[in-house]
Amino acid sequence: MTAEERLKIEEKVVEMLHTVYDPEIPVDIYSLGLVYKIDLSEDGDLTIDMTLTAPNCPMADFIMEDVRMKLESIEGVKSVQVNIVFEPEWNKDMMSEEAKLELGLL
Repeated sequence: MTAEERLKIEEKVVEMLHTVYDPEIPVDIYSLGLVYKIDLSEDGDLTIDMTLTAPNCPMADFIMEDVRMKLESIEGVKSVQVNIVFEPEWNKDMMSEEAKLELGLL
């Protein structure tokens, strides 16, 4: 895969992550700052490190499956591994300005 192809796929990954929502919060997971790492290998294997707003989030399985299914639909992505991590611990400062505005935190 060329550097240009890789960049296009990574842009699509970010675009797709903007379509994944925690059903309890009206802001996408990328804008919330829940995605810590996007790693695309030369072979098209994609690894995502992400967290949740709370360790005991009842929607964790739903969100992970939504991420996996949407990212697997991207042309050029062969496999998707979604890792839930809790270091560093998520906090509201990780949210985009738009997300803070949407949630009335500004």
